[in-house]
Amino acid sequence: MKKLVPHTPVPVNMLQDIHAHLINFPIRFREKVCEECSWSIPTFYRKMRALDKPAEGDKKMIPALSNAEKEKIMAVLDEVFLELQTYCDQYRKKPRS
Repeated sequence: MKKLVPHTPVPVNMLQDIHAHLINFPIRFREKVCEECSWSIPTFYRKMRALDKPAEGDKKMIPALSNAEKEKIMAVLDEVFLELQTYCDQYRKKPRS
């Protein structure tokens, strides 16, 4: 019978931890946009490549993204940035003496 050893936390390298979260940022952003806009991942990338197009016989442009989509995308960006900032706040706290 094996004896259970209490789990000891592994020391975290701050730079490695922040880098890992930064690398995950675009993935988290994409997932959240897809969830909020009810898009699949292929739709996300299709929308990302889309350009505004001129309407036939008119000088108006057909936007690639609706105003509602633009607003939701910015709201998601703010939310994901805030999550990252909140997570990184742990490294801004001064250590206790």
